[in-house]
Amino acid sequence: MNTLRLLMLERHDLQRTVAVNTLCHMGCIDVLQASGGQAALSLLHLKGGVDIALCDLQTLAMDGLLFLSQAREAGLVNAVIICGAATPDELIDNVEQIVRLQGLEWLGNAGRPLRAEALGPMLQAYSTGSRSRVAQPCDPGCRPGDEEILDGIDRQEFCAWFQPKFHLGSGMIQGAEVLLRWQRTRGGMLSPGAFLPAVVQLGLLDKVFFRIFEQGLRLQQFMQSGGNGFKLAFNLDTSQLQCPHFVDRIRQVLNKHDASPASLTFELTETGFLQAPGICMASMFGLRMLGCNLSMDDFGVGYSSLERLCLLPFNEVKLDAGFIRDFKHKRSVAVIRSVLELARSLNMQVVAEGIESVEQLRCLQSMGCQLGQGYLYARPMSEAQLMTWTFSGDPSIWHAVFPPAE
Repeated sequence: MNTLRLLMLERHDLQRTVAVNTLCHMGCIDVLQASGGQAALSLLHLKGGVDIALCDLQTLAMDGLLFLSQAREAGLVNAVIICGAATPDELIDNVEQIVRLQGLEWLGNAGRPLRAEALGPMLQAYSTGSRSRVAQPCDPGCRPGDEEILDGIDRQEFCAWFQPKFHLGSGMIQGAEVLLRWQRTRGGMLSPGAFLPAVVQLGLLDKVFFRIFEQGLRLQQFMQSGGNGFKLAFNLDTSQLQCPHFVDRIRQVLNKHDASPASLTFELTETGFLQAPGICMASMFGLRMLGCNLSMDDFGVGYSSLERLCLLPFNEVKLDAGFIRDFKHKRSVAVIRSVLELARSLNMQVVAEGIESVEQLRCLQSMGCQLGQGYLYARPMSEAQLMTWTFSGDPSIWHAVFPPAE
């Protein structure tokens, strides 16, 4: 029996009925259905999220893409399968890119009418991928309110999670990206998408950030006590850089923990700088003069990557996971190769995110990429887990930089 929770989004009643019956015959017993994007969004807010949304291409063209964007933002959908018959490959590729850019997992095109032999491998691939489950449920009435957020801050429920970064050649841990989570006393754990907008609106982002910052520095001190370097990367919002005292607060916390600025990286998405005021640039300059590293996150997704790279004091780029997923496509390989060459010429470091397979690892190794993170190596974990963590995968993947000759 399949325990996945699915949504069938199909405008035509007959096709939707046939598709749902097919899913039921495959053992999928928890299947929601809707005829349009708005109806689907309302249904998910009422019933809770799903693992996979199966979407008819015609529905996507009407209001389905807006639905996916809103559903992902609310944490209501993890992955997407489309159902389209006789559709040009370039249109399927476009849909795939749109889905991935929205942060959703792309499982493929199952065709139309929906058939078990096409759908089965996609469901199996998702089931064996150890994906995190979606939020249940996430309608506005169930979202955390202002008082709950304030209480959560007072109870120190906002905590740091860590995803290790590693050297692609040796498999040795290099450090970790620090991720924000809300471990509620009642209601389970929430990811930032479910609460961060409200935290920002309440003007509490810095309060939450500096608690996470200090938690990360304490862990770093423990990890470095064994004599090994351990670097940390923290995510910043450009709004934080607009505070003229932000860099001073960073300096004070570093002094308090006797932490080395060179062991810290602050990651910022390039889209946040499309209209960055001068105070943001001044704060970035201050962080670099302090000795910290600055990384342009999701490099290649925005509209002005190269311009921002020239104007702003970054010394690292973080290659967007979408290029890594599509490493078999010639264009993606060309982009990766170009970014690595550009970074070398600018004396900048590149971190590849989203590494999930040995094939992706080998491709990046062969092009000279040195650092990365992704599920192949480790998923995000708590502080306690990281303190005792060791790589549990196949150690042989680090024994050869290049795949064996055929």
